[in-house]
Amino acid sequence: MKINWGTGVVIAFIAFISFIMYFVISMNINDKYDHDLVTDDYYKQELEFQNDIDKERNANSLKENITWIKQDSGIVLNFPKSIPANDINGKVILYRPSNKNFDFELPIKLDNHSLLIPKDKLLEGRWNIKVDWSYSGKNYLYKKEITL
Repeated sequence: MKINWGTGVVIAFIAFISFIMYFVISMNINDKYDHDLVTDDYYKQELEFQNDIDKERNANSLKENITWIKQDSGIVLNFPKSIPANDINGKVILYRPSNKNFDFELPIKLDNHSLLIPKDKLLEGRWNIKVDWSYSGKNYLYKKEITL
């Protein structure tokens, strides 16, 4: 059987479409290629962006801001010594850009102006730390990207 040029073009189109469909289906089925949005409530967070800017401005106006230290037991966040530790409340959000399953949140419970994030909750790699805290009716925000 002889194949003319028209049949060859149709076979080439079918082969190309099959090739593309194979990759589209494999990307949708395979969990290895699962890439989600940065966060589930992305649009809600965008609406609150100006509030975050104001909180960061408040934190930058402090004489002493939050600092962090990596230790064998985990990460220690040190809050300003000029503010009474009992009056600080809020939460610490740890975000893992590579996998949202490792994201977690801790309430702020200070021990001598320090908060320990245990090592067993942290994997090696990049983390985004966000400390949303308040003191005396004023809100503050500290953001840092760290690599363990």
